[in-house]
Amino acid sequence: MTTGTVAVAALDDMPLFELSIACQVFGPERLDLADPWYELRMCGLRPGAVRSEFGFTVDAGHGLDGLAGADTVIVPALPYVYVETERTLPAELTGALAEAARGGARMVSLCTGAFALAAAGLLDGRRAATHWIFADTLARRHPRVRVDASVLYIDDGDVLTSAGRSAGVDLCLHLLRRDLGADAANRLARTMVLPAHRPGGQAQYIELAVPSPGDEGLGPVMQWAAERLDRPLTVGELARRARMSPRTFARRFAATTGTTPLRWLLDQRLTQARRLLESTDLPVDQVARRSGLGSAANLRRHFTPKVGVPPSDYRRTFRAGPSDTTRIARHDHH
Repeated sequence: MTTGTVAVAALDDMPLFELSIACQVFGPERLDLADPWYELRMCGLRPGAVRSEFGFTVDAGHGLDGLAGADTVIVPALPYVYVETERTLPAELTGALAEAARGGARMVSLCTGAFALAAAGLLDGRRAATHWIFADTLARRHPRVRVDASVLYIDDGDVLTSAGRSAGVDLCLHLLRRDLGADAANRLARTMVLPAHRPGGQAQYIELAVPSPGDEGLGPVMQWAAERLDRPLTVGELARRARMSPRTFARRFAATTGTTPLRWLLDQRLTQARRLLESTDLPVDQVARRSGLGSAANLRRHFTPKVGVPPSDYRRTFRAGPSDTTRIARHDHH
């Protein structure tokens, strides 16, 4: 397990929401989850007050030289002037980002922060996410980047990018999951009153983000299912609890979550398996049963392609130390 230094690159007029995500996830000390916790380092073009969107100010204790030596560098959403016009990003920012990457930092962008990583040459030849509204602009300005507007976030090992707004929360919790394990990420999510883990491959743009009138919502059914992952669960059973026909339930579920009920169940079961492998000494076949995957063979069949190593290797390497944990995490692409 590892935490380390998280450096956030902040510019004047930067949108406040994505900036606050990084601060909320990595800033408040959570010694119940890890000791030591992350060291959060705010970095402006120069030390001092950084004026964010709507006039709020953030105290940057470091200039861009603070990105050097950080374990993780996060670029939140950029000021709109750099996205909606052809205005060039400060050369000192793109230079500092490139230098941090050369130094071995894990490079992360939230929303339109991907434009900064692209300008620094860090996304060339890579698949990358950004807010779907700006995906075409990113692809046009940086044709060597393989922009994917359909997903919440992309983990490419040492470079990670997220879609817009709340997808930044998903990516930051994914980083926490990589560093400290599924249990720690789930516990932090609960304190933030967030729903169950959303995998990176989930769609970022959905037609019915807000339920239609008369729709009681799927949240209670999803919570009920998440508490019973060790049991056989069918779409028909979930539909009955939601008081819908299976066909209507599947359509509503996809419209609300961007994925199918069965794929969502599999993702929840794999997350449960990771938590059990990390925090218990249960044999792999019992982990499979308690996760609802039935047998050790079925667990391996789904777990290995998703995580990059078999369950037994995951458990052994996760407990071995930070360097090996990072090696596993870099296989865990969504």
